[in-house]
Amino acid sequence: MSRQMGDSHRRFLQTMMTNGIVDEQGARRLHQHCCETHNTQHAPDQLDDFIETINSKLQPMFMQIRKGTSEDTGHHYYALVNSAMTDVTRMSSDYADNELELFVKTMDLIVGSENGKASSTDILNSADSLTSKKLKKSETEHLLNRLVQDKWLNEKTGQYTLSTRCIIEMEPYILAMYQDQVKVCHICHNIAIQSQICENPTCGIKIHNPCVARYFKGRAEPRCPACEDFWPHEIPEIRRPHSQSRR
Repeated sequence: MSRQMGDSHRRFLQTMMTNGIVDEQGARRLHQHCCETHNTQHAPDQLDDFIETINSKLQPMFMQIRKGTSEDTGHHYYALVNSAMTDVTRMSSDYADNELELFVKTMDLIVGSENGKASSTDILNSADSLTSKKLKKSETEHLLNRLVQDKWLNEKTGQYTLSTRCIIEMEPYILAMYQDQVKVCHICHNIAIQSQICENPTCGIKIHNPCVARYFKGRAEPRCPACEDFWPHEIPEIRRPHSQSRR
């Protein structure tokens, strides 16, 4: 298979550098736009091959467009990541040391929680235990807003979760730092932080909510796919992607 980088690939990469992360629908529209703009053949079913061509040229620069899944919706995303740096130091050009320390504490709270979320109150309280320069309440609130705007965190009704971008980029760090707390989803095999857990003490597998919705759809009696115990959690509805996705 040819790995020749063309103008359509370069335009796609430039857009990824600007956006950082796009959902699958957005990536497919961008793929089509780039091919049509530069009069190259557009094969809708070859998006991953198109991206792999870009990745083959990015490899010497330790960059990669990596595919991941939203824990919240189950929808696929593509993110441009730095494959050489696997921890929060990749954020050091944008955030001060005390801000990075609070981000790590926020990750600790999220990963260590039962539901994969951390409240704004708990994060504000953790700011009091910073070993570097203390952050005022207003500074902490401003930092949390920045982390959401920069797509490292998601926020809904005062509850913070790790964003899809964060999980895709930080996967090696998360698996290394939280190896006793983090498991992969039994269905999609991606990191499972927001998930349901089998209550059988000898099993304990985790399944993302969207994966739960798809796996148990149409089954008369939900049973754990690993141990076959009854699955006691509420089965969520399958969430359909919007016809128009936000950039």
